[in-house]
Amino acid sequence: MALAAETFSASTQTCDVGTGDSVFAGDLHTYPVGARVEEAEVDITLTGQVPAWRPETGHWRFGEEGERYFAWLPSVPQGRVEATYRVGGNSRTVTGVGYHDHNWGNAPMPDLMHHGYWARGAAGPDSVIASSITAEQRYGHAALPVFMLARDGELIADDGGKVTFEELGRYTDTATGKPVGNLTRYTYTDGEQRYVVTYTRHSDLASDRFIDDLKGPRKAAAGLAGFDGAYLRFAGELRVEHYKGEQLVESHTDDALWELMYLGKARP
Repeated sequence: MALAAETFSASTQTCDVGTGDSVFAGDLHTYPVGARVEEAEVDITLTGQVPAWRPETGHWRFGEEGERYFAWLPSVPQGRVEATYRVGGNSRTVTGVGYHDHNWGNAPMPDLMHHGYWARGAAGPDSVIASSITAEQRYGHAALPVFMLARDGELIADDGGKVTFEELGRYTDTATGKPVGNLTRYTYTDGEQRYVVTYTRHSDLASDRFIDDLKGPRKAAAGLAGFDGAYLRFAGELRVEHYKGEQLVESHTDDALWELMYLGKARP
């Protein structure tokens, strides 16, 4: 269904975008989302359970003068979703877990980043965002760690400089030719306090080469340029362990999803 351009509106001051009878709005805590197309309607409310957060300034700057940048804001690191679906005269309301973030920049991601894992999830009282990104070769393949751990809705750890990353059980994905870790681990050390966040792969949800989604001249140009970026998504177990010194204080596990965006050539 085509909508007239004049029905579109977007605020420059806050999150408030609408077109026709559809809207996405919010204030870094509560986000009402509504969409209506012919006889189908959906009304969603996403309410943050963890405060809006960003790693330091939320900006990574690249180049000698920092002239290129990538920015990222998880406005709802974890939230509660209530959604009502209506089709004709039938209606159903469901609840679940939600997440909302936004990224932007002034350069294409493949020019800045070579590859990176990105993961989130919740286990017991803990909510996690964890990422290990490697910059492109021109930026020395620099490591760009991201880590956020909240407990019962309160932030308790978010200094990327205190994180070490491990990629274990590596194999080569047959569909994309990219190296993948069966187990990825983020260890956050702050004095005697240590948090170990482990993602263990059980299955693959996606294993896609970007070039396969292109057609015609764009696909031919990407092939000539040697572009072989890929996206992989996994399902498995998230385990969050809290140590004090060498003593394990507590441990929680749950199901989780995470991804690997591999934009550059596979590194040996």
